[in-house]
Amino acid sequence: MGVDVGSARVGLAMSDPAGVLATPVATLPRAGAESLDGEDLTRIADAVVEQAAIEVVVGLPRSLSGDEGPAAVSARQYARALARAVAPVPVRLVDERLTTVDAHRGLHESGRSGRRHREVIDQAAAVLILQTALDTERARGLPPGEVVTTRKPRHKGRHA
Repeated sequence: MGVDVGSARVGLAMSDPAGVLATPVATLPRAGAESLDGEDLTRIADAVVEQAAIEVVVGLPRSLSGDEGPAAVSARQYARALARAVAPVPVRLVDERLTTVDAHRGLHESGRSGRRHREVIDQAAAVLILQTALDTERARGLPPGEVVTTRKPRHKGRHA
């Protein structure tokens, strides 16, 4: 399952059983940018069970330089909460640079008007996140991204 986390909505995508093709599933209203225990997480966890998903990939919005800003911090927090909700199914964070831009472009090229993008943009971005992860795994033979743990990371400080 692919997940695109936004501040207002969460897009979902699923792959076929063979892990070849990602397709859109739903756009869920997000409980709130600060909420990590909302109905959206419950609905995603239910979908993981219903679809027998073997892994969840969450987009990590990095800047073009690879730096992580506030949106990436929020995505990491959301992915940790999601990992707790779907355990023991693994959750991975994968680089999603430009997926929303590509999703807008694809919707525009398909003839969908700009005003109607909001309805499906998060699903389209989730499809791109998942499809990129599937293609990368097929090409490299290894799952992409980083595994999300359910505990908060410890700050790495220098000790004298």
